Amino acid sequence: MSSTVSTDTRAEVTLDTDTVDTIAILEAQAEPHTRPSRAKLSWTQEEDGEWVANYGGYFGGSVDKRDDHYVASDTFGLVVGEFESLEQAQAKLADQLHVMLPSVIRPVD
Repeated sequence: MSSTVSTDTRAEVTLDTDTVDTIAILEAQAEPHTRPSRAKLSWTQEEDGEWVANYGGYFGGSVDKRDDHYVASDTFGLVVGEFESLEQAQAKLADQLHVMLPSVIRPVD
């Protein structure tokens, strides 16, 4: 005689916004084993002291000049860091986007 036992181990989980943000930050900081080509990244200066990133056709975040430093914020509005130069802030945000948004990676033009 044989019998089949069905066990469903799936569970529904609800996460709060802080937990989702924490997971996104941890995933962004994790070093991937292989790094595919980056998505095309372009910058637009929206107004004096504000630059907006377009990452693979999507909003990638922004860099804002505040006093004597630059603050980079990612797609979700989380601060990536404060930097002495615009170039440093843009480079750090670009690196963060490459890890955080791998699903939008397209060939670089």
